[in-house]
Amino acid sequence: MSDWKQTFLKELEKVKNPKKAAFFPRFFKTGPGEYGEGDKFLGITVPNQRKIAKLYANKLSLDDLEVLIKSPIHEVRLTCLFILVFQYKNKGISEIEKGKIVSFYFKNTKYINNWDLADASADKILGDYYFLKDKTKLLNLKDSKNLWENRIAILSSFDWIRKGQYAETIYLCENFLSHPHDLIHKATGWMLREIGNRDKKVLIQFLEHNVTKMPRTMLRYAIEKLNTEERKKWLSYKKET
Repeated sequence: MSDWKQTFLKELEKVKNPKKAAFFPRFFKTGPGEYGEGDKFLGITVPNQRKIAKLYANKLSLDDLEVLIKSPIHEVRLTCLFILVFQYKNKGISEIEKGKIVSFYFKNTKYINNWDLADASADKILGDYYFLKDKTKLLNLKDSKNLWENRIAILSSFDWIRKGQYAETIYLCENFLSHPHDLIHKATGWMLREIGNRDKKVLIQFLEHNVTKMPRTMLRYAIEKLNTEERKKWLSYKKET
């Protein structure tokens, strides 16, 4: 392992917190049969990870990150993704270099295997890259059997929502109406809420067509910013389970 990778890991070790390391496995559901089963933690806060990522963004190459992203330690993988975002957003980066980062991301989705990892990176890298490009490869992640690739797909669309483009997000939301996992219900509802914050008519139209098919959690997230009477109206379509 190179000197920079070694010093990077030492920097993370310096800010580890045993109390948080004991708490995080419960927070990220790492028990047997849970979605984060087997993940390991040092107990490092996100602000500390971002500081270290910024420090090493110009020191670690994609080859370095290729090794580090496979770490069994959650914070090592997340800090790698912060570094990847910093590198992608570098003002001097070329479109070819951005493409290499995107290829790296697709190649390593198996290690982007918890909600915070996807949420911290998907829209900032894949979403931005595909905004004005053919989105087929990214949208096809909706059909993956990998929960986290599904999450990456819907979270990538957050970038498009911010830029006023909603059609692909609506398409993904429609495809995830019957998704079995609560984490996708939450993410989909969240993206619908973000659309509603910008164009309420688009959200209402989606609800009118799909409210009876929406999982209750998805619906609750989607209507969170509507007024009390509107929320009651939409929730009345769903029976408590």
